[in-house]
Amino acid sequence: MAASSAESQSTRHAAVVYNPVKVDFEALKASVDEHARAAGWGESRFYETSVEDPGGGQTKQAIEEGAAVVMAAGGDGTVRAVAEALRGSNVPIGLLPSGTGNLLARNLKLTLDRLDESVATAFEGVDRAIDLGVATAEREDGSRSEHAFLVMAGLGLDAKMLANTNDDLKAKVGWIAYVDAIVKALRDKNRLRMRVKVDNSAPRVLQAHTILIGNCGLLPANVLLLPDAAVDDGIFDVVALRPEGLMGWLQIWTKVIWENGILRRTEVGRKIMGDRKEVRTLRYMKGKSITLRLERAQEFELDGDAFGHVRALRAVVDPGALKVKVPADSV
Repeated sequence: MAASSAESQSTRHAAVVYNPVKVDFEALKASVDEHARAAGWGESRFYETSVEDPGGGQTKQAIEEGAAVVMAAGGDGTVRAVAEALRGSNVPIGLLPSGTGNLLARNLKLTLDRLDESVATAFEGVDRAIDLGVATAEREDGSRSEHAFLVMAGLGLDAKMLANTNDDLKAKVGWIAYVDAIVKALRDKNRLRMRVKVDNSAPRVLQAHTILIGNCGLLPANVLLLPDAAVDDGIFDVVALRPEGLMGWLQIWTKVIWENGILRRTEVGRKIMGDRKEVRTLRYMKGKSITLRLERAQEFELDGDAFGHVRALRAVVDPGALKVKVPADSV
């Protein structure tokens, strides 16, 4: 029986879907091979992403070839594509963060910049089931497409900021590249006008600069935008930003950066906050599904990547649809 178990262990193999632009392949392969040998697994298989296929097709191939775990090595786009293909497969994802965002790893409090620790977790960690968001986008020509997301879907200023970001500059200096894009987006005075339906509630009209549908609450630079969001609660946390001029943006800054980002993180800070009322420039909602029908087509984004224009967007939670490898002592 012991020999059979050892033989079964040695035939298990990991797959690594990696973005060659984001990772040092030689260092990645050396680390994966070393940990595979230490765990008694068979030889790992590596799948390179491309502009045409950022990871979905490679992941499906890895599943068909019997991978016991699929590691995503790259930025948020690679992680999202791999997770979308793994949805409901029962094959876990191992996160090997790279790039500028690493949003899911941040929200799960995983290692961001230590490759060996991340690889070790992919082989030796335990599975944690988390929710996926599933967004159905209706385009201007009436066509529809479905996409999974892990952290957030956004319309308005958030998506315009991404669309205005120079990709080459982002690759060189990371989130500093968004400064110029933010300035351009803030000059846009157009508001989103839409009909919003959350779960089975009656549709209502809403105007906002930006609306974000969150599966997680933490953004890059440690900004806690949705403090009540949890990746495994089966519910979206939604926020609409509705500033009126400079004072409105200052209210949002105070709420998000000062209250959520600093006060809320400590017991003393929470006492200082007390029972403060929500500011009118931020409107929070919760639900398992949300449907947005826009007055005119707008750009939208998923997990930090621009996805073009939509006239309508419907997002639903797929509870526990993805298994993520996390350290055993973190659950």
